[in-house]
Amino acid sequence: MKNFEISVLDLAPVKQDKSIHDTFQDSLSLANHTENLDYKRFWLAEHHNMESIASSATSVLIGFIANGTKKIRVGSGGIMLPNHSSLVIAEQFGTLESLFPGRIDLGLGRAPGTDGLTAQALGRNPAIINEQFPRQILELQRYFSKENADAMVRAIPGEGLDVPLYILGSSTDSAWLAAELGLPYAFAGHFAPEQMEMAFKIYRENFEPSKYSDKPYIIACVNGVAADTSEEAHKISTTLFQAFINIVRNDRKPFAPPVDDMDDIWSPMEKSMVLQKLRYTFIGDRAEIQEKLKDFQEKFNVDEVMINSHIYDHQKRLRSYEIFREAANSLSKA
Repeated sequence: MKNFEISVLDLAPVKQDKSIHDTFQDSLSLANHTENLDYKRFWLAEHHNMESIASSATSVLIGFIANGTKKIRVGSGGIMLPNHSSLVIAEQFGTLESLFPGRIDLGLGRAPGTDGLTAQALGRNPAIINEQFPRQILELQRYFSKENADAMVRAIPGEGLDVPLYILGSSTDSAWLAAELGLPYAFAGHFAPEQMEMAFKIYRENFEPSKYSDKPYIIACVNGVAADTSEEAHKISTTLFQAFINIVRNDRKPFAPPVDDMDDIWSPMEKSMVLQKLRYTFIGDRAEIQEKLKDFQEKFNVDEVMINSHIYDHQKRLRSYEIFREAANSLSKA
């Protein structure tokens, strides 16, 4: 089993009885905490029209987090590129990289990050997405290149800056693309686990070395809920389960505090659906988390595990990331 980095995915979760200002302050607190724990990167994800997630203006929030930290890499996991002009994203991330040199990542996805009606409001054309997404990535690479200095359209800031691109996926489609372009690949195992194993296989077997990366680099995103006791971890994980029940029911309300018994909330069918989607969710005390991380890494052999942690109590969320750091450190010394 090879050693792996650990990182953070933060969706800027909005909790019941908390303001969005509170949410952003909690995100900054988490970024500072995980920076002190030597997490590699802190990513924020673009979502729209959801009362439970406040990271819609992703680039703005990345700037806020980067400004309040010192060394942790900060970026997008991801920017949903077909929602935007390639030039605007190049300028935004060129600005961020100019403000915070050597610390900005640009993770790119093709999904809308929202419902169909809101996707229309964002100006997406679903008929051309599969053609548009690869073209936009090539446009970004051109805008960031020094060679674009002679072009009629230039990204300033952005031109000549080293802003690393990562391809995000929740199916096998983007695995082929990341391999073809020779770019790092991040998979959304925290909500779409079904095709993760096949996506990694496709990416590794078809990877073409590029000037951006000479070998495959894989980030696996999982859910993590750790506590000092297994009982507490399972109790506080009910916030995550309720969040996924809300997705099943198309209810975007803010995140709820933990409950004693999920069977009072979900039906047997809903429970089955949620547990399937949360297959790669690590819940437990330190010993359990360490064993689950070990099993996961022995199976997938990834370069980085990115942890998304929906925990209602902020201090318990901070503690969860401490336990994951402790467990990962123990594995690296084994």
